[in-house]
Amino acid sequence: QVQAAARAANAHDFVSQLPEGYHTLLGERGTRLSGGERQRIAIARALLRDPPILILDEATSALDMESERLVQEAIDRLMARRTTFVIAHRLATVQHADLIVVLAEGRIVERGTHATLYAAGGLYRRLHDMQFRT
Repeated sequence: QVQAAARAANAHDFVSQLPEGYHTLLGERGTRLSGGERQRIAIARALLRDPPILILDEATSALDMESERLVQEAIDRLMARRTTFVIAHRLATVQHADLIVVLAEGRIVERGTHATLYAAGGLYRRLHDMQFRT
């Protein structure tokens, strides 16, 4: 079960390479791990608990692009078949959500799917275009 959760969280490969694999003690708060590795361990733990409701707060912040991709893949698997609230500044984290709520100065200014918010041309679209400029 633990290894299946680690695989689903994209953590199995790096955990297997630790000095004692799954039996390695990581220390207080996993300080010997990178940010992305800590996030993937947290996702594996959440998969094991299988909660009906999940709250993710800036789950991909402060990660490099490769770590963000691995964490996002794991988050997508974790969110399946459960109610999930995602607090995020990185819009890639919420693009596939059933409902996106955009806040500005503590108020809801927009709500909808990625497609409807983008088409509306408001704050969400401006933020999206700033983040995904090519």
